[in-house]
This record gives sequence, C-alpha cells and structure tokens, in this order.
Amino acid sequence: MNLIYQQESYEIIGSCMEVHNELGHGFLEIVYKDALEYLFLQKFIYFEREKEYPVYFQGRLLKHKFWADFVVYDKIILELKCVKCLTEEHIAQTINYLKVSGSKLGLLVNFGRGKLEYKRLVL
Repeated sequence: MNLIYQQESYEIIGSCMEVHNELGHGFLEIVYKDALEYLFLQKFIYFEREKEYPVYFQGRLLKHKFWADFVVYDKIILELKCVKCLTEEHIAQTINYLKVSGSKLGLLVNFGRGKLEYKRLVL
C-alpha cells in the first residue's frame, strides 16, 4: 500500500517525536510549535508557520481566515494540539483546513499525552 507523501510525513512525525521525547507533555501548544520550528530549520525541512488561507463561501471571500499551524514541504498541513485526546472536532477542523488549502494530506499531532498521538488525514 502506497501512502501519500510517505517519506515527507515520516520526517515530520519523526521530528514531532523528537520534540515530544525531549519536552514531554504538559507545555502549551506554542512551546511545541517553537521547538518544531527550530528542529525543522536544523534539518532543512521546508515549512511555513501560521500560513494564512482565505475562506470562500459561494464564491465570495469571507471576513475571517484560518491559519495553518504549519505547512510543510509546501503540501502537508501540520496541525498541533495539546489535549487529553483528539476528538472528531479536531479531525473535522484539519479536514476543513485541507479543503481550504487544497492540500491532500494533513497530519494532526497531539502533544498532550505521555505518548505522542497522531493521525494522517487524506483528502
């Protein structure tokens, strides 16, 4: 079975694991974002942090936009959470980000537990 962007997602999840292994759980989401940004720069992993996307409804631009936590390799949405468990709302949010961005793969990563939790979401 071929996974979309297999090597790229392996590198991203590996970086998330590296951050989680060193920092553990219990920090705010912003701390994990800062650590990942540092690690991505060290590993020469191309990313954009807090990338802004417009939202359209019936062809009209809405007032509010959304910001992806990270867009990695210009094609993978990386959404971070620090919660006790991922919920359907987190999954729906990430899927909506995929729709708006036109990306095919979203990685939803939870740093809020003793073990890193993640889900691959393909649109």
